[in-house]
Formats: sequence, structure tokens, C-alpha cells
Amino acid sequence: MALALAVFMNVLDVSIANVSIPTIAGNLGVSSNQGTWIITFFAVSNAITVPISGWLARRFGQVRLFVTCTLLFTLFSWLCGFAFTFPMLLLFRALQGAAAGPMIPISQSLLLGCYPREKRGLANGIYGMTAVVGPVAGPILGGWITDHINWSWIFYINVPIGLAIAPLCWNLLRDRETPTRREPLDYIGLVLLVVGVGSLQVMLDQGNDKAWFQSPYIVTLAVIAAIFLVFFIAWEWTSKRPIVELHLFRDRNFAIGTGVLSLGYMTYFGAVVVLPLWLQTGMGYTASWAGLATASLGILGMVFSPIAGRLCDRMDARWLVSIGFLIFTTISFIGSGGNDQMTFWQIFLPRLPWGMGMAFFFIPLMTIAFSRLPTSELASASALLNFMRQLFLGFGTSFATTLWDDRISFHDMRLNSHVTPYDPATAQWLEQAHGMGLSTPQAHRLLADQISSQAMMLGTNDVFYLSGWLFLMLLAVVWMARKT
Repeated sequence: MALALAVFMNVLDVSIANVSIPTIAGNLGVSSNQGTWIITFFAVSNAITVPISGWLARRFGQVRLFVTCTLLFTLFSWLCGFAFTFPMLLLFRALQGAAAGPMIPISQSLLLGCYPREKRGLANGIYGMTAVVGPVAGPILGGWITDHINWSWIFYINVPIGLAIAPLCWNLLRDRETPTRREPLDYIGLVLLVVGVGSLQVMLDQGNDKAWFQSPYIVTLAVIAAIFLVFFIAWEWTSKRPIVELHLFRDRNFAIGTGVLSLGYMTYFGAVVVLPLWLQTGMGYTASWAGLATASLGILGMVFSPIAGRLCDRMDARWLVSIGFLIFTTISFIGSGGNDQMTFWQIFLPRLPWGMGMAFFFIPLMTIAFSRLPTSELASASALLNFMRQLFLGFGTSFATTLWDDRISFHDMRLNSHVTPYDPATAQWLEQAHGMGLSTPQAHRLLADQISSQAMMLGTNDVFYLSGWLFLMLLAVVWMARKT
């Protein structure tokens, strides 16, 4: 429970600040676009420290590293809430992300190490219960705290949890400390990783706002990321003491499990991002109500994660992943038929099984990935898997928002092409508007608003429709893994 709470605190912090950005930016005197750097700084530093978690664990010991990172994360959370200028907040947010990086992979490795191999599914179920719910609970909690208390408390909330978890984990796990060894730091690999991943993460976070490759800034970041990451892969593959163990991909189940989980998480998170955007911009929902509507995507995940974990120990995990993907596919295709007359419950209830699909997708894939690895490699494997998941989460967010914007523009142009004086439907609509007492400019303005709302709805439907096909393709790929 202590390790699971640490995971929940960490995962929650990835998304809790998202809905609070306008408020934070306004209070600290910057624009909303500048405010998004709160997310970017956390994501960049987090993405850099996650893959080196294996080396840090071998150097300092898993328990010592985890407890230290938990205390540092707690300290920097308090400093984020205390910050009274925007540069201060960015600095502490970056340090918070760096401390958070090793927490998830090391907590997962410690949890798996406490269970025998035949019960790793149960361990993954406990871990996944919090990891699945965190991204959905974050916007709800962040929106409520910002609306009813103060934005500083989205960071202060971590302090009591962290101060309780750190000593508890040390007392429970210090006798399970892993052996340490002094390994020389791969400085070349570290520099290649920092520059390559940092450039890629900034490109993903800022790309949509700057029209992607129409911006020289984004093109420059893409070129730097491509060059440094290609050299990083070549260097790490041939290095005698790599900072990231890329050789783990030689294990077939780890390669397929990590690949399918990363692509599935990318598709899953794209839907999580687009739904509240549509509800707030197209349906007139407040941030709090959009968060509550989106909660249906994760509620059942907390219930079914332990069940999925236990089933992984008793049956072939590939069947469980297939069930998860079939649930995702079905709900995605149902979600692609949305309309702007839907009530809250018509949005909430059909998406309720989504959390069950997440439990049957996330936990069995981790079981597949780790099924044939020795305990000594779990820390490095968990770090690499979580790094890939984090990276593809960025891909999913950027891809979904870009696709959504493009499809909205497409449908807006297509619908507006019918608005002519000679179109019978347009003439009839304007006649009805005049009959309601609206002037011609008012009628045209109302029609433009209606078309904009319809275009947003159709763009959202397109994202869910494409997600359904992607989930279906991943269902076939998972059967390339060996039986667990």
C-alpha cells in the first residue's frame, strides 16, 4: 500500500496541474501559453531521469534511492506551492519532475521483488490500481482544488502523503535493500540522452501551439532530437556499461509487451485528452464537470486492477489483453457516434467499462513484459518500460490534439461550404431564425456558432473512430508474444 500510494502521488502530479494552468498563469502574471511550461518542465526532467533509474538503483540501492526520491519529491512539491514568481515555479517543477522520474520504475521493481514469480500478476495489479486511476483523478482533483481552495494546494497535497510514505517504506523494506556496485557513469550516453529526450519532449509539448513543422523552432528541435537519439541508441547498444539497458529488447516478450503497452497507452491517453477538451469548448462544461464526466474512463480501473492481476497468475495474459482491447475498440466505436444533444449521463455511462478495459490491458501487458526476466534486471526493465510509456504518452497527447484540430478545420470548411443563399436548408434555417425575431447578422452569428459546435463534435468522433481501429490492430500484435 505504501508503494502504491507513492505511485498514485506521482502519477496524479502528471495531470493535476493541467486544468489549473489558466489560474496559475493569471496569478503569476504570465499568459496561458507560457503557463504550459509548467507541464513541459516537469515532463522533460521526468523523461530524462526515468531511463537512468536502473543505473541509479545499481549505484545506490533500490530502497535508498526510492526513499530519497520520495523525500525530494515531497520537498519540491512544497516549494512549488510556495513559489511566488513564475521562474521559481518552473525551477521547482523541473526539480520535482527529476525526483519523480525514478519513483515509478523503482517502486514497481520493489513491489515485484516482494512477490515470487508466480504471483507477479498480483503485484502488478496492486501497482496498476493506482497507476490507472491517477491520470483520470488528477483533472478532477485539480479542478476542485483550484475552484474551491487555492492552486498552491495541488502541490501541498503531496506533502503529508510523502512524509508518511518515506519512513514507512524505509522501515518495511530496508532489509530488502538490493546490492550496490560502483559503476562508472556513461557520461557520453547521459549527454546524448538529456539533449535528445529534452528536445523531443519540448517539441511534443509545444508543437501543436506552434503549427508543428511550419515553425523553424519545431524543425530545429526535431533535427536535434533525431540526431542525438540515433547516436544515443548506437552508443548504448555497443557500450560495455550502458546507462540504459537497451539489450533488454532482445527478450521477445519484453519487446512486444513494451511496444504494445506504449502504443496502447498512446491511443488511450489521446482519448482521455480530447474528451474533456470537447466538453469544455464544444458543450459548455466547466473544468470540474468535464473532469467528472471524464472520470468514467477510470472508475472501474481501480476495481478490476487487482482482479486482472490475480487472473494473470492463473491464465495466459494474452487473453486478458485481448479482452481489454476489445472493450477499448467497442467503446471507441460507440464514442464515434456522439452528438451535441447528449446529456451528462449519456456521456458518462457508455464509457464506464473503459476503466475495466484499462485494467485488462495495462496489467497483463506488464506481466507479459516481465514474465521471462530475472529479478536482477527488473529495475532496469521497469525503468525502460516506463520511459517508453511516458514518451508515447507525449506522442498520444500531441497526436490526438493535432488530429482533433485538423479534423475540426476539415468539418468546419465542409459544413460552411453548404452555407449559401441558394442552399434550401440554409434558407429554411435563416427563415426560422428571422421568425424568432433575430436580425440577419444575429442569425448568421448563431449559425456560425452552430457549425463550429458541430465541427468540434465531428472532430471528436473522428478521434474515437481512429482509436478503435488502432486498438483492434494492437490486439493482433499481442499474440506474437510467447505464452506467459
